[in-house]
Amino acid sequence: MSNHLAGKVAVITGASSGIGRSIADKFLAQGAKIAVFARNAKALAEIAVGNEERVLVVTGDVTNAADLERLVAETTKRFGGVDIIIPNAGIAKVVPFADSDVAAINHQFDVNFTGAVQTVRGFLPHIRKGGSVLFVTTFLTQVGFPGLAIYSASKAALKSFSQTLAAELAPLGIRVNSVAPGPIGTPIWGSIGLPADVLQAVATQVTARLMPGAFGGPADIAETAVFLCSDAAKNIWGQEIVVDGGYTIG
Repeated sequence: MSNHLAGKVAVITGASSGIGRSIADKFLAQGAKIAVFARNAKALAEIAVGNEERVLVVTGDVTNAADLERLVAETTKRFGGVDIIIPNAGIAKVVPFADSDVAAINHQFDVNFTGAVQTVRGFLPHIRKGGSVLFVTTFLTQVGFPGLAIYSASKAALKSFSQTLAAELAPLGIRVNSVAPGPIGTPIWGSIGLPADVLQAVATQVTARLMPGAFGGPADIAETAVFLCSDAAKNIWGQEIVVDGGYTIG
C-alpha cells in the first residue's frame, strides 16, 4: 500500500456512491484520515468498516447550512485541522431550455455550485497551510449536450470560481484545483431523467468518441484526485485536469 496521503485529513462530500465513494476508498488506501458526508447513512457506514479510527461519518445535505456547520464542527472535533477539501456532492438533471425556470436552475446550482462553495467556506479557517481544495467539474463545460445546459453552467461557474479562489488562497498556502470527469460509469447516469432506451443511445454515441472505447470508471477520477491533493502536485495551482478518455479532442 502506498501512503501518498499519510498524515493528511480529507473531507469528501457526496461520498456515498460513484466518484465520491471511489475517492474515499482511494484516500483511505493512501493513508489519509477522512470525513465522509452524504445523505445515505448506510452507504457511508460501509466506508468506515474496518477503518473506524480513520473515518468520520456525517450525514447531511450540502444545501442545508446547519448540516454543513455540523460537518465542520464534528470534523474539527475529531481530527483538528484539515488538509484536503473535496466538495464532490452534485446532481445532474436533463432540463430542456423551455422548462428552465428559476426553480429548475436553482435546483442544480444549489447543490453543484452553492453547496460546493459553502462547504469550502465553512472549513476555510481550519485548512492547514499546504492544504488543498479540489473541485469536481465536468468535461461538459467544453462541449454541448442538449438538455444539460443548467448542469453544465453550474459546473462552468464552479470552474471559474476555483480559478479565482486559487489566486485568493495562494497567500495562505492553500492550493485550489479542479478535476473534470468525462463520461464515467456512475449511478448519476441513471438519474439524469432520460428513458432507458434514450440513455442507451446516448451512451453508444458517446462511447464512439472515446479513445479507450469505453466509459471511464470512478477510480480514474480518484487516482487523479490523489495526485492533485498530494505533495507531488505542490506546483499545480488553479488548474482543471480533464479526465475524459479523449472525448473533447476527438
